[in-house]
Amino acid sequence: MSTQLKCKESLEETEGNLAAAQQPAQDRVITVAVAGNPNSGKSTLINAIAGTRLHVGNWAGVTVEKKEAQLDYAGRKIRLVDLPGTYSLSPYTQEEIVARDYLVNERPDLIVNVVDATNLERNLYLTVQLLELGIPVVMALNIYDEAQAKGYEIDVEGIEKMLGVAVVPTSATKKTGLDELFKSVLAAADDLAGHMPRKLTYGEDIEAAAEQVADELRHRNLPLLGRYPQRWLLLKLMEEDSHVLEQMKLDRLDFLDQALHHLKKAHGDDMESIMADARYSLASGLTREVLQKPELRQTELTEKIDRIVLNRFLGIPIFLGAMWLLFKLTFDLSAPFGGWIGAMTEGPFKRWASALLLPLGAPDWTVSLVNDGVIAGVGSVLVFVPVIFAMMFFITFLEGSGYMARAAFVMDRTMHSIGLHGKSFIPMLLGFGCNVPGIYATRTLENPKDKVLTALLVPLMSCGARLPVYVVFVSAFFPNNSSTVIWSLYVMGILLAVLMGLLFKRTLFRGEAPMFIMELPPYRMPSFSSLCVHTWEKGKHFLFKAGTYIFAVSILVWFLLNLPWGVQHKRDSYLGQAGAVVAPVFQPLGFGNWEAASSLISGVIAKEIVVGTMGEIYAPQKDEKGEVPTLKEDLKEIAVSFGAACNKAVKTLFYLPVPEEKEKDRSSLRHALQGVFTPLSSYAFMVFVLLYMPCVVAIAAMRQEFGTWKWAVVGLVYQTMLAWSAALIIYQGGSFLGFGG
Repeated sequence: MSTQLKCKESLEETEGNLAAAQQPAQDRVITVAVAGNPNSGKSTLINAIAGTRLHVGNWAGVTVEKKEAQLDYAGRKIRLVDLPGTYSLSPYTQEEIVARDYLVNERPDLIVNVVDATNLERNLYLTVQLLELGIPVVMALNIYDEAQAKGYEIDVEGIEKMLGVAVVPTSATKKTGLDELFKSVLAAADDLAGHMPRKLTYGEDIEAAAEQVADELRHRNLPLLGRYPQRWLLLKLMEEDSHVLEQMKLDRLDFLDQALHHLKKAHGDDMESIMADARYSLASGLTREVLQKPELRQTELTEKIDRIVLNRFLGIPIFLGAMWLLFKLTFDLSAPFGGWIGAMTEGPFKRWASALLLPLGAPDWTVSLVNDGVIAGVGSVLVFVPVIFAMMFFITFLEGSGYMARAAFVMDRTMHSIGLHGKSFIPMLLGFGCNVPGIYATRTLENPKDKVLTALLVPLMSCGARLPVYVVFVSAFFPNNSSTVIWSLYVMGILLAVLMGLLFKRTLFRGEAPMFIMELPPYRMPSFSSLCVHTWEKGKHFLFKAGTYIFAVSILVWFLLNLPWGVQHKRDSYLGQAGAVVAPVFQPLGFGNWEAASSLISGVIAKEIVVGTMGEIYAPQKDEKGEVPTLKEDLKEIAVSFGAACNKAVKTLFYLPVPEEKEKDRSSLRHALQGVFTPLSSYAFMVFVLLYMPCVVAIAAMRQEFGTWKWAVVGLVYQTMLAWSAALIIYQGGSFLGFGG
């Protein structure tokens, strides 16, 4: 090996851990930091271990996601802290800063380093930096089953001997090796001093310079010497790490210059590059020692697929086709269940609420508030829970399979050719789920102009909150082409984002776009349990909103529709009057009625509230007289209709004929919309909802991210103008071409 591995422990770095090891084992909470590269299977491993016990939040002061879990294993309490996925601990990205600050400042009991066994050399670069911290490390050699399938032979014991760490082969997707991993964690936690990693050396010239710097440090009373691992601090000083130098308040670097001068001259490079080369050399040498690959290497499946998926001519059509298939599957599978929920809210739920309230002597307005406000408003949104979760499931599948990274890579070619940074497409992809995390994800961009530009474009990506609006309109006006119509709206958002990006880049944000470099993970089949966990994490926010502020807004909308007291027609209510004032603005767009205008006003709070408001406006005033079903009959109807929904979803998925039943449309909202809109005006309305001003949370996110209202106001104004113009062109153009007004 080009560099040496010295079997020497740093005594100074073990003293802080010995005290913790002496505490009673059963009483101590073991803090374990989980670190690893992106695409190493770290998130899958965490989910396999923690499951629903995983608490998701943000790291203090930043928007990087923080995951923690409290576990009990063999009678021991373990606190897992999932660090952001990073390739190194150099403080360049927000994720690297968060990971490094936690490890250095919080000093967990030990680190579980998740390493991709199929990409050993690159992953060991982070491992080397983790060992410099002087914290016990247990290596989870993950994706080990795939490495074996490729014919890789990994000397696990060799890694353990050379690095001084416990190594446990694991497969997070198959949940193998997890018990052995926890046993190694407990063994290391009970004997921290005996599990300290070996001190790695980086060649004679570097170590000689390190010793010279160490001698200088011994004669200086520096504030951080007692707080941080001395070996790590020494190496960071040699790298001339600006963050460390600033914290140590080192204004004069004469002693560093003298110690490192000959090293820089000999290598012809700066110290940061010299140290990076040394670490890569060590990782490369270790890999050669412990890894044997088959000599005859066949073209891997990933490469075969990428030749087609990443083809410069086929890449974008394949991406668009994948998106169309996603919406097709989403709508076909979820539509029957959405109809089932709608029937429940319009029938049994309202009847049960009345049956509970009327015997208590509740006044009519209270019954109306519950039925026409809460149940009609929230229920109109809950109808789309199956759609949201189905869509999140398929998006999670595309992410876990490795295709979404290819989508960003494919779109880079188009975006880069018109002056946009290819990396900007990643926050835009996140915007398909929710625009807010997409806006926050612009922090990963280095150029300040690219950050602002991307944040202005992210709201053009159709988020999950807009999907309920699309679904209710396509089910009313385009039942036979629902997935194609919804797909066209998503594609329109992407195309307009590209065009607006081109316009902004040539006016407000001039400059060359840097090259885009990203990792393309191998194709994998995500486990069903992992898909379910990630789908729940993404979709539960929709349920949370339905149970909190959509609930509150539904009550507010009910009052606005029923005030002043005694109003006979909703048109004369406060909300109706406000909608009537705004309605003429939308007359050229084909939906110049007060109902549509009122819904768009409330949709400023959250786009899904557009449907909730319409549900309240068009809510039936009174149930038709007749026999009221008993509770037993209601429960039977719920069970039977759910079975029918399952049957229809399965048959639709496999394109089996579903007999059309000639029955009345059970959705009063859908029926009401058919009496107010036309297919053309409904499409113009959906386009307006797609493009008009972001929701208040997205506006607040832009204000928080950039520290000024300027860009939030710019986004609000340009999007509303764009929405009005696009809807005008579609409606007037369609009318001119004879598609109906």
